[in-house]
Amino acid sequence: MSKRLTFGTNQGTATPESAWRKRKDAWEHLGYVLSEISSEYQEENRRQEHELEAGRLLGLLAAIEPYWANPGIEYFNEVSRLMSGGQYEDAMKLVYQANQTFRTLTQYVDLEGHEGAETDSLESGAASVSKGKPYIPMVEILLVDNGPTEEIERFKEEIAEQRQHTDPFHYNFVVVPSVEDALAAILINPSIQAVVLTARFDTCTRRRLSSTLKNFIARRMNGFFGSTKQIQGLLDLENILDDLRPEIPVYLIAGVALESIAHEITGRFRRIFSRNDRMDLHLSIVSEVLERYQTPFFNALQKYAKRPGGVFHAMPISRAGSVQNSPWARDLVDFYGKNLLLAETSATSGGLDSLLDPQSSIKKAHELAARGFGSHRTYFVTNGTSTANKIVHQSILAPGDIVLVDRNCHKSHHYSLVMAGANVSYLEAYPLNEHSMYGAVPLEEIKGRLLQLRREGLLHKVKMLTLTNCTFDGIIYDPRRVMEECLAIKPDLVFLWDEAWFAFAGFHPVYRQRTAMTVAARLEEELENEEYAQRYAAQKAALPEPGTADQPENDQAWLETRLLPDPEKVRLRVYSTQSTHKTLTSLRQGSMIHIYDQDFALRNLNAFREAYMTHTSTSPNYQILASLDIGRRQAELEGYALVQRQVDLAQSVCRAMARNELLGKYFKILNSDELIPSKYRESTSANPVRDGLAAWDEAWQNDEFVVDPSRLTLDISRTGVDGDTFKHEYLMDGHSIQVNKTSRTSVLLMTNIGTTRSAVAHLIEVLVKIAEELERKRRLDGRVLAMGKKSAKELIPLPDFSSFAPEFSGGGGSGDMHAAYYLTYQDPATHFLSSAQIRSELMEGQRIVSAVFVTPYPPGFPVLVPGQLVTLGILDYMDRLDTREIHGYHQDLGYQVFTHEAMAQLQPRK
Repeated sequence: MSKRLTFGTNQGTATPESAWRKRKDAWEHLGYVLSEISSEYQEENRRQEHELEAGRLLGLLAAIEPYWANPGIEYFNEVSRLMSGGQYEDAMKLVYQANQTFRTLTQYVDLEGHEGAETDSLESGAASVSKGKPYIPMVEILLVDNGPTEEIERFKEEIAEQRQHTDPFHYNFVVVPSVEDALAAILINPSIQAVVLTARFDTCTRRRLSSTLKNFIARRMNGFFGSTKQIQGLLDLENILDDLRPEIPVYLIAGVALESIAHEITGRFRRIFSRNDRMDLHLSIVSEVLERYQTPFFNALQKYAKRPGGVFHAMPISRAGSVQNSPWARDLVDFYGKNLLLAETSATSGGLDSLLDPQSSIKKAHELAARGFGSHRTYFVTNGTSTANKIVHQSILAPGDIVLVDRNCHKSHHYSLVMAGANVSYLEAYPLNEHSMYGAVPLEEIKGRLLQLRREGLLHKVKMLTLTNCTFDGIIYDPRRVMEECLAIKPDLVFLWDEAWFAFAGFHPVYRQRTAMTVAARLEEELENEEYAQRYAAQKAALPEPGTADQPENDQAWLETRLLPDPEKVRLRVYSTQSTHKTLTSLRQGSMIHIYDQDFALRNLNAFREAYMTHTSTSPNYQILASLDIGRRQAELEGYALVQRQVDLAQSVCRAMARNELLGKYFKILNSDELIPSKYRESTSANPVRDGLAAWDEAWQNDEFVVDPSRLTLDISRTGVDGDTFKHEYLMDGHSIQVNKTSRTSVLLMTNIGTTRSAVAHLIEVLVKIAEELERKRRLDGRVLAMGKKSAKELIPLPDFSSFAPEFSGGGGSGDMHAAYYLTYQDPATHFLSSAQIRSELMEGQRIVSAVFVTPYPPGFPVLVPGQLVTLGILDYMDRLDTREIHGYHQDLGYQVFTHEAMAQLQPRK
C-alpha cells in the first residue's frame, strides 16, 4: 500500500456560483474517503481507488482554500502533510473537525452588541450553539498585501491583540498578494465582510484560476491599472471592489505620509490608517459590521415585548390578554408562541415609532434600508407591493397626465391608474405564442410611442413610464438603456420599475447592474462626466431634427440610434417597488419603496406623504415591519452568498434535466434563446450562466433582455398535460411541490434564498417519478405520445391590445380608464353579453366596449380594461382558454360591457 499521497493543484478554482457547494462537498467527501482508507477491512484495490480520490479532492481544495480563513490554507496544509505521510487517521480527525466547524462556526451577539462569546477556533466552534442567543457567522476580512510573510503574520498578531472579551464577534484574515487574487476571493468567499488594502500588491495572480473566473476578472479589470502611479492602482482596485461588493467597506493602510495623499482619495475609502493604527482599524471593522447588523425597529419591538405593563387601549389580543387563559382560543398561543402576542400592540410609543410619521426606530430602519439598497430614500410598506405601486402612482400622476405602461404588468398598476385618473398608454410586450406567455416591452416600442406623442404635440403631458423588472417569467430589462434613451426624448420623465420579483438582485455583482437604484446612481455619476457631455454633443450634431406630424420620417433616425440624453436638462427621477417577502426574508406583505429622485424634496415630498397616508393602514403590523428590518440586515451581511446559492441550485436542476434521458423526453427547461428573440440579444449563448461567469456577465451587460437564471420555465408540452392540471394534480396534490405560475404549456419553477439542496433533490426526484408514470401510462394505453411541438391548432395566439374607444381616448394611443370605470356607476350604463352575442354584434358592425377589467389567470394581466374595444381576436383567445380563474368574467352572464345608449351619450375626444 502506498504511504505517500501525491496530488496536483492544476484544477483551478471553482466558479463563484459553485464554490460554496464544491468546497463543502470536498471537505465532507474527503472525510468519508479517509475513513475508508483507514479501515482495516478495506481491500487493497479499493484502498488505492480511495487514495486517488483523496488526491483529487486535495487538488480541488488546494485551489479554493487559499481564499478562505476558516479552516484556511494553513489548516489544509496540515491535513495534506498528514496524508502525504500516510497518517490517514490523524488527517481524518482534522477533516472531521473542519466539517463540524462548517455546521457550527457561529458566534452570538446581544442586540446591543455589548456582550459576546468567542468561538473563533475549530475546537470551540460548537460551544455557543446551545446558548439560545442570536448568532452571527464567523467574520472573515480580506487583507491585500504582498509584503514579507513574517511581517504580515506580525501584523495579524498585533491586530489579534486588540481584541477584547466584550467584542461581539471575532474575525480572521484571508491574505492575498495580488489584484486578481483579491477579486477571486471577493467572488468566491461570501463570508468576507471587509477589505483592508495595503500599497504592496501585484496585479496578476501566481495561482491558476478557472477560465471562467479568469475571464470575468479580466473583463472587470479592463481599463484599470494602466497608470504607474501607486495611488491610482489603489483607487482602481477600490473601484472594482465597490462595483462587485458595494456593501462591504474598503480600508486603506497607507505609508507614514498618508496625510499628504488624503486629498486625492477623499470619499473613496471607508477610512485610511497607518500601520500603527491597529486599534482604530480593529474598532472600525467591528463597528462597521455591527452597523449593518443593526435592526433598530426589531430591537425596539423586542424590548417593548419584554416590558411589563397594562393595556388600556385597543387590541384585546395584545400581550395575549384575550387568549392566554381562554379554553376556546388558547391554541392560538400554543401555535404561534407568546413572543408574537407580546409584540402585538397598537402603541406608537416606547421606541416603537409611527410608520405614518417615523421619528426614531422606524426612521432609522428606513435609513439603513436606503443605504443597503442604494436609494436616496426607502419606505416600508406592510400591505404588499400592490399598495406600494398605488402610492407611487398617486404621488406622481394627476388627472390628464399620460403614463406609459406595459400591458402585462401586475393588476395593481391598472387599478392604481384608474384611481389616479391618468390617461394610460399601453405598451405591447413581444409575444411567445408557442409558450402562451409574453416577454417584455422592446425599447423600440417605448421610443416609438414617445416619438408619436411628440409628433402629436402631447409629449408635455407624458409624466411616467412604468415597467416590470423582472417579469413573473424572469425576463429582465436593461434599465440603463431604457432610461438613457427615454430621457433623450423626454428629459424629465419619471420611471417606476416594478421590481416585485427582484428585491434580491441588488446584492449580486451581475444582477445588480440591471436594478433601478444601481443604474440611477451610475447614470447620475456619468451624466456629470465631461466625456459624456462630449459624446452627447457629437450625437446631437449628427441627429436630424425631431419628426413632426407632416414629416414623421425624421424619427426613424431617432429609433435606430442609441440615444444619449442632454446632461444639462436631465432630471433623474426613479422609483422602485419591491416585494421583500417574495425574494428576501420578510413576512407576507412586507414590501419597500426605493426612491432615487433628484427632485423629490422639491416636487414630490408632500404628494408622496399624502399618497402614503392614503394607502397605509393606521394599524400597521409590527411583525411585518420587524421582518423587513431583519430582511435588510440579512441581505447586507449574506445576500451575496444567498443569491449565488439560489442561482447554483437552479442550474443544478438544468444539469439534472440534461443528464437524465427520461426527464429530457417529457420536460425541457426553456433557455434564453427560446424566451428572448435573437434580435434582442447580442450574445449567442442559449444559457449564458451555464457557459460561465464571464459569459453571464457579458450577456447582461450587452443584451436588451436577459433571463433570470434562478427562474426556470419548465416546458411540459410533451407530457400531454396542461399547466394548470400539472400544477394541481401532479405537483401540489401528488407530491406537495408548491409552484405559482403556469401557462398552458409550462410551469414556472423558482429558487429563492431559502431553497435548500434537499428541496432541489426532492423536486428532481418528483419529476423523475412523474416522467416514469407518464411513460407507464403511455405504454399501457398502447399509444405513442406526441413528442413534437404543439400544432398551430392547439396554440392560442396571444391577443394584442386593441384600442380605447374614441369616447375615452386621451391621445397618442392613451385612454381615460378613470372615466370609463366610473361610468359603470351610472345604472344602467352596462349590461352583460355572452361571447356569441358580442360576436354577432361585431359582425353587424357594432362597437362593443368593455366596462371592467377581465383578467384570466394565467397569464395574470388584463386582456380587457375599462374603455377598451372588444375584438374578435380577444374573444378567440378567451373562448379557447381552459384556465379555472378569470377575474371580471361571469361564467353565467358573460362580459360586462357598456350599452349602446350609454356610449351614445358620450362625445368622442379630440
